[in-house]
Amino acid sequence: VFLHSGLTQYRGQARNDTERRTLLRFSNIEVVVALAIAGMVNMAMVIMAAAAFHNGHSEVAEIETAYHTLTPLLGGAAAAVFLVSLLTSGISSSVVGTMAGQMIMQGFVRFSIPIWLRRAVTMVPAFAVIAWGVNPTQALVMSQVVLSIALPVPMLALLHFTSSRRIMGDFVNGKRIMALASFGALVVLTLNFVLLAGEFGMPIPFLG
Repeated sequence: VFLHSGLTQYRGQARNDTERRTLLRFSNIEVVVALAIAGMVNMAMVIMAAAAFHNGHSEVAEIETAYHTLTPLLGGAAAAVFLVSLLTSGISSSVVGTMAGQMIMQGFVRFSIPIWLRRAVTMVPAFAVIAWGVNPTQALVMSQVVLSIALPVPMLALLHFTSSRRIMGDFVNGKRIMALASFGALVVLTLNFVLLAGEFGMPIPFLG
């Protein structure tokens, strides 16, 4: 959310409403394409896991176990692709987190720190998890818990800002977009609540 907004901010300076509409259209296309690709990748991972591990391998709950189980089931190439995918996703997540932190500090709070310290703040926790021998799967789950707490804040703020005519002018969200966005936000908030409740052992009605 923060990084994409920051990267597109200086892509071009619109001088009139026509150019603003053009930039907005290209930005919307970019977001849709990026999310579609990310969604297909996520679906491919879930489908692969269901097809490979559901029948007779339901005990697979760790990343290492999944890697070793893939080799006899789908071959060494599949395990290698799984390994490379994990490495690249970890690197990209670290880079995105670092750059997003830079955008937040410089763009929102007008606070600047040395580059090396900025990189250390975002990278050291990941290395600390590895050095202390923390279960990577549990660390991944806890990171999603933290995201579930943090992400609703910018999501609701974005929904509020884009529905304000004072801020957006003629580009304010229409009633249909607001209805769809509000429904999507409600779904996300509900899923986040379910995740947090399950993680902290809270009973959830209708879900056992």
